[in-house]
Amino acid sequence: MTNSTANTKHLMLFAGRGFPELAEEVATLMGTDLVPTKSFAYANSEIYVRFEESVRGCDAFVIQSHTAPVNEWIMEQLIMVDALKRASAKRITVVSPFYPYARQDKKHLGREPISARLIADLYKAAGADRIMSVDLHASQIQGFFDGPVDHLWGLPVLSEYVKEKYDQDEMCVVSPDAGRVRLADMWTDQLNCPLAIVHKRRDHDLANTVAVHEVVGDVQGKTCILVDDMIDTAGTIAQAAAALRERGAKRVIAAATHGVFSGPAAERLNASDLEEIIVTNTLPLRTAETIENLTVLSIAPLLAKAINAVFMEGSVTSLFGGQA
Repeated sequence: MTNSTANTKHLMLFAGRGFPELAEEVATLMGTDLVPTKSFAYANSEIYVRFEESVRGCDAFVIQSHTAPVNEWIMEQLIMVDALKRASAKRITVVSPFYPYARQDKKHLGREPISARLIADLYKAAGADRIMSVDLHASQIQGFFDGPVDHLWGLPVLSEYVKEKYDQDEMCVVSPDAGRVRLADMWTDQLNCPLAIVHKRRDHDLANTVAVHEVVGDVQGKTCILVDDMIDTAGTIAQAAAALRERGAKRVIAAATHGVFSGPAAERLNASDLEEIIVTNTLPLRTAETIENLTVLSIAPLLAKAINAVFMEGSVTSLFGGQA
């Protein structure tokens, strides 16, 4: 007799310990529960994982936010993927809202690693069939993984908030350096406003590390939206904000998908010329010092829609108007 449920698709969500609150929010939006999981570290820091219900034949989505300690959460996610593979999950998708080691995407000097490629190889070796991530620091990372990569964008979440709160007629999108011009250009399409660039160049009349920040574009009297994929130690974004205010910007807002906020970030942001800092919750907010004027928007609805699209064999690109 043929088993009528043999080909029935079954979605299951799994959460690592890096930021379980985000995974719980995704599960709630999708009307499902996270699979009960036993996960802990032994005294010598080795990680143990066991799923407390059958995963055979399921379409598994393993959600992990790679906040500090990044290496621990990478290892936990790899072990979770391996456990799913050995327990006969049908398909395994790694959901990594903030892709670990994304800034190490190429060699700048001899004898350096390409760590972003290594991470992709590790996911594949563990048994992952697919990767889903938000705002990769470098788009070429999509080619590092031997399988489908769903590259989601935080831009729709951030830009909708900015449109509702600020007057678009006064706006100017600003790239904090030359490397983020492509992202800034996408913002100008969303907001229908001009683009400016903060260009850092060496002042050869002064000591080695001093840089002069030149603003390319008219920011006089404008509400400047400084856009980036992440804010880590906040040095670049704070200096760019100061340069814009010196050039006559009416106000300066920062918008970034990933709020890493390492080291002196909170202190720098609080002392900066930024009127508001807008990020999404791809990473948990765990700073010793409170960041004033910080707005955190939820990325969970976007993740839930993307996971559902993958599960139903739909189009993830359609979530971004065909531009993803």
